[in-house]
Amino acid sequence: MTGADRKDDPYAARPWLASYPKDVPPEIDRSSYSTLVDMFNASVAQFPDRPSMESLGATLTYAELGKAAVSVAAWLQSRGLRKGDRVAIMSPNVLAYPAILFGALMAGGVVVNVNPLYTPHELEHQINDAGARFLFVFENFAHTVEAAWPHMKLERAIIVKPGDLMGLRGLIVNLASRWIKRMVPAYRLSGCVAFSQVLQSGAEEPFKPLRVAPDDIAFLQYTGGTTGVAKGAMLLHRNVAANVEQSWAWLKPLLESRQPLIMVTALPLYHVFALTACCLLLVKVGGCCLLIANPRDLNGFIKTLRKTPFTLFCGVNTLYAALADHSKIQSVDFSGLAFNFSGGMSTQETVAHKWKALTGKPIVEGYGLTETSPIVTINHPDIVEFTGAIGYPIPSTEVSLRTPEGDIAPIGERGELCIRGPQLMAGYWRRPEETANAMTADGFFKTGDIAMMAEDGLIKIVDRLKDMILVSGFNVYPNEVEEILVQHPKVKEAAVIGVPHEHSGEAPMAFIVARDPSLTREELRAFAHEQLTSYKLPRYFEFRESLPKTNVGKILRRALKDEILAREKAIADEGRGKSVKTELER
Repeated sequence: MTGADRKDDPYAARPWLASYPKDVPPEIDRSSYSTLVDMFNASVAQFPDRPSMESLGATLTYAELGKAAVSVAAWLQSRGLRKGDRVAIMSPNVLAYPAILFGALMAGGVVVNVNPLYTPHELEHQINDAGARFLFVFENFAHTVEAAWPHMKLERAIIVKPGDLMGLRGLIVNLASRWIKRMVPAYRLSGCVAFSQVLQSGAEEPFKPLRVAPDDIAFLQYTGGTTGVAKGAMLLHRNVAANVEQSWAWLKPLLESRQPLIMVTALPLYHVFALTACCLLLVKVGGCCLLIANPRDLNGFIKTLRKTPFTLFCGVNTLYAALADHSKIQSVDFSGLAFNFSGGMSTQETVAHKWKALTGKPIVEGYGLTETSPIVTINHPDIVEFTGAIGYPIPSTEVSLRTPEGDIAPIGERGELCIRGPQLMAGYWRRPEETANAMTADGFFKTGDIAMMAEDGLIKIVDRLKDMILVSGFNVYPNEVEEILVQHPKVKEAAVIGVPHEHSGEAPMAFIVARDPSLTREELRAFAHEQLTSYKLPRYFEFRESLPKTNVGKILRRALKDEILAREKAIADEGRGKSVKTELER
């Protein structure tokens, strides 16, 4: 049976609907959302005095955030921004970010989120690919913009300072940042404008509201680049607004009566997961985002958690693991916590158990992609224990599991997870061929993730299609091996890749970050051998101080593989005889 022939397709019957939580509808009401601008304006009007964003002890009400966004929109209009022009934001989670975001959208702009940790080369690629006219950049990263400036076609850079929009507290923060000069590398950008000046000038300009339509592009959201060159996913207003509506339909029965809703927002808002699951969702319901500008500063992060009550927590596996292991985490009061959400990468069972023991609440795992705005599936929000699965398709979402030949994979068997729904992107920016290659003939997006669906519709991700290791014809899935390795009490993190092997084609190689320096590869291999068949057992081990990760903490297996292959090539070119793998093998 082919994917296009769905009359006998078991997924077409949507078996997951029978397992939906009480009061969650199978479909969202398409008339209940239109654009992100409409959603924002409605919340500003409905909740003017509620706090919308909090950062470093300063708070913006919805009225104040609305006023700042209008000033940004008016300034952009006065500088000739036309509907559809791209506006880039290169900033961590500070109060200026949402003001710029909503201001750009209100002016009819397309937001291009940029990772502040990009190198000049990466920044140049994204800005030029998107064709951005304006770039709002946090001052700490202005030196990167300076280095890339001669190679970009930007018209203007706007410099955001740490204390912007923070009132009197902002004066203190800005003064402190001047004293701590190492936090702001020196830069020289001719013709740049201070964000404070944008707010002041914009407040003096008349804002001319324009019609933003559901089919207008809201974001060029660039993929993480973990499977190749980063591409801009065209997310329309209706795509993202639908995903916000879908997410709230799933969570509303649990959270509607819980007020105020305060979301710990430590994941970067320039990443689509936090953008939708934290910022946009909380704005829709009149909640508040507790913005964490630097979650890597765990001491500062925990200090903030001790000071500010919160009800919701959104994180990824590495963040939950780092916090659960911290010596001061016991000082945080988790009694008001209603819900933990996890996505972006697979959550490990050992981490989930630690977090539940710490907070009393399980981690509710979900799944999504940049191309789907991003949320596709979520576990029941009222689960008692971590499931290890990614949950059920949210309302108005269709899924199908396909074989490599494009046929329907029977329920209970492995297949590539394919998705269709109102949250699915319009395509990749200026890449029609890549858009076509990512789609099935019947309009499903091919995720590249291998999954299995239970009879009740619960979905579990097995692995990335491209990360699968083929050992003598047997499939080895890195997630499965990593899950076993991190159960060893002396292991903090693990990553597994496939490397070429002359006899088996490929062999698993494990990179280990140890908790205890006494850990040996022999000890770890013996431990893993108790739970893994021989062909799944890592043949090579390498111990590291840390592992390469994306901006949201997802381990970059591809970077590890590229590094090993480059080292092998260098050794071969030098004719040293022994390879990297030979030196690592027992």
